[in-house]
Amino acid sequence: MYLEHYGLTEPPFSITPDPRFVYLSERHRDALAHLLFGIGQGGGGGFVQLTGEVGTGKTTLCRLLLEQLPENVRVALVLNPRVSPVELLETICEELRIDVAGRKGSLKALVDALNHYLLDAYAQGLRVVLIIDEAQNLGAEALEQVRLLTNLETPTQKLLQILLLGQPELRDLLAREDLRQLAQRVTARFHLTPLDAAETEAYLRHRYAVAGGTRFPFTKLATRRIHHHSGGVPRLVNIIAERALLAGYAHDEVQIGERWVDQAAREALAPRLSRLPKPNLAWGVAGVLAVLALALALRERAPPPPGPDTAAARTVKAEAAPAVPYLPGEELAARIALAGPSPQPAWGQLLGLWTVRAQETTLERAQACAPTLAPGLYCLRGRAGLDKLAALGRPALLRLRGDGGEAWAVLLGADALRVRLWLGGGRFDTDRLAFERSWNGEYAAIWRGPRFLLPAPTPGDSGPAVDWIHDRLRDRAGLASPEAGPAVLDADSVAAVRRLQAANGLVADGVVGPETLLALSARENEGPRLRRVLD
Repeated sequence: MYLEHYGLTEPPFSITPDPRFVYLSERHRDALAHLLFGIGQGGGGGFVQLTGEVGTGKTTLCRLLLEQLPENVRVALVLNPRVSPVELLETICEELRIDVAGRKGSLKALVDALNHYLLDAYAQGLRVVLIIDEAQNLGAEALEQVRLLTNLETPTQKLLQILLLGQPELRDLLAREDLRQLAQRVTARFHLTPLDAAETEAYLRHRYAVAGGTRFPFTKLATRRIHHHSGGVPRLVNIIAERALLAGYAHDEVQIGERWVDQAAREALAPRLSRLPKPNLAWGVAGVLAVLALALALRERAPPPPGPDTAAARTVKAEAAPAVPYLPGEELAARIALAGPSPQPAWGQLLGLWTVRAQETTLERAQACAPTLAPGLYCLRGRAGLDKLAALGRPALLRLRGDGGEAWAVLLGADALRVRLWLGGGRFDTDRLAFERSWNGEYAAIWRGPRFLLPAPTPGDSGPAVDWIHDRLRDRAGLASPEAGPAVLDADSVAAVRRLQAANGLVADGVVGPETLLALSARENEGPRLRRVLD
């Protein structure tokens, strides 16, 4: 089989949503954090809406969401919404294990039973969430019934949080005039876009490594062609990559070039999805001409070689990327006051960006910021300047003050002129100078690393933590490889630590403390990264 040919232990590009193979791009992390916040704090009983094109990972995110829900959350998951209002209520009750004996077929009886369950759950401190997948298939009457469910409430709180997941048609559906009452109750929206070219390559490498692969088989041009044919849609990426691996195996190829990818796309994708013309298989002169025409077409369609960033390319890039709103610096103080002083929403967002599961740590434990939140999950607090956080390259929690109030924000990006923040339930860019006037330098950050890093090693130590540190110092601080024997945190290592600290704006004391460990891990591929705002 082709698995042995490539040195794999299992198929790397199966379209089955196996959580072990999940690769989260920045947009996927944002979407997951968006859903977690909607459940935990931000929905307020309204609707949370997640849309995305077919195959972009909505159902996978839903599975991850279910894995990360706190213990006090009860979920009703509706996977087939092509039902009548009565059938929808029956499905919800069955999912929540509500006894509907004698109530089936009666809207009033079902609503009464659900309301009684929700009141009892509220009294026990539980949150109840309804998740409807493929929500674009809901009929108008079923949608109206869903809207009416948000009327189940106490004098101070809605009893049911509703998440709608669907294809882009869901946005068009909710824009209808007759559904404006429901649209007005959507308190949070997120649209999931496909992967860009760099993310597609990272996605391929991630899945291949999880499947046991050590030598990535696709050439640079092949990965570009996979992105070209798939449009960055993960499901199509899997289909094309899987077929290309089979073609390479059949022809005893270890390295897979673009021609196998082009052939795989032609064979595996539906005609309207494939971006290549079908080859003319006629024999003779007509066949030769067809092959020549196909070669010319491929040459014209092939991605141009890397070159200077032209104005046209920047325009296309700007149009393709979802716009992040800009908040004038003079309005930042008012936005801080409006967000409120609670740190929980920002902590929930940061945990979501790192895909921290509920079984790993709680929101309360994260807020306490113990050095080790869970095995392999670390937290630190400190004071820093923006340049230092930008050098570390990871999102961070920041305490902001303005107009007599304070709030916690998440730093998502920065450049010389602007910063990108998550604050009060949304992302925006704002003026860097105005931001720095509102921030006193206090921050908190979380990061992932091997379980054995804390307590940090000291001079003279050896072991797995020192091996890990040495590997990164060789890459980033010019540490020479040891001649023989185990790695030791010696004088040369301490000097390399000082060089790394100086390069990242840290105190160059040679001590491997929490901030230095974060700096050493900051260039790892896994986990969210700060973006340049103007990119």
